[in-house]
Amino acid sequence: MKIRRPRKKKISLENKGNLSIFFTGVGSAFSKRNYQTNLIIIKGKDHLMIDVGTKTPQALYELGISVMDIHNFLITHSHADHIGGLEEVMLMNRYVRHEKANIVINHIYQHYLWDMSLRGGAAFNEEHEGEDLVFTDFWNIIRPKWILDYPRETMETDIGGINVKFFRTMHIPDHPKSWRSSFWSCGVIIDERVMFSGDSRFDPELIESFDKMFNFEIIFHDCQFFTGGVHTGIDELGTLPEETRKKMILVHYGDNWEDNLSKVRKYRFKGLAEPWVYYDFPAKD
Repeated sequence: MKIRRPRKKKISLENKGNLSIFFTGVGSAFSKRNYQTNLIIIKGKDHLMIDVGTKTPQALYELGISVMDIHNFLITHSHADHIGGLEEVMLMNRYVRHEKANIVINHIYQHYLWDMSLRGGAAFNEEHEGEDLVFTDFWNIIRPKWILDYPRETMETDIGGINVKFFRTMHIPDHPKSWRSSFWSCGVIIDERVMFSGDSRFDPELIESFDKMFNFEIIFHDCQFFTGGVHTGIDELGTLPEETRKKMILVHYGDNWEDNLSKVRKYRFKGLAEPWVYYDFPAKD
């Protein structure tokens, strides 16, 4: 893996065919310095955006593109730092671009996302024969397929040459001991090479089971600099085997990250994720 910076801070949604991961932000929900942890997967002429937080449309603008340039989306859960920019995506595509973007989503999470979050700002802008707008007026739906015999509930689809598998996580609320009793949230496996944990409490079984299956090159993992609540603490991650920690790049961290660099070094993590760079993985033969 190599880190590459975009020319003149303008992102391109195409590359020469290798796998690239670009974080439009790496901060926690309330970060004022590093935007919010959302990312774009790029491979050849294909791309997929994972999450669109409240600050993401501004980040994309500063990177020289618009939310309308992103055509494929996957959402990991319903906190505002992951869905707060979706209303702009929907309204700009419907009323300016006049085309629907694609969203990878299953039936269960479609209900949660639309009825519990997006409907109020989108459904009532028009009426057709007395009916309000619905989710499919704004989105082309890509239904993933279930994968059997995986360590936990996992689904899969391809966006062109990009393979994504997304698995249930244990994020909210702060007390369930299993993903089964947690509200719907997910992490993502990219091309069977890279794991993105999404927002998750400490869940060593998740990391161990999937890393055993795929032997990831890199694990981008949720991290906060204290223990407790609904995210993984750096000291909890520090209990993992060293060989696992050495391929972990920490994301979703707070604005006080400089004060915690000694812990990053102490636990021998690969580092902190950087915003606005490409993480390039060479093409496989």
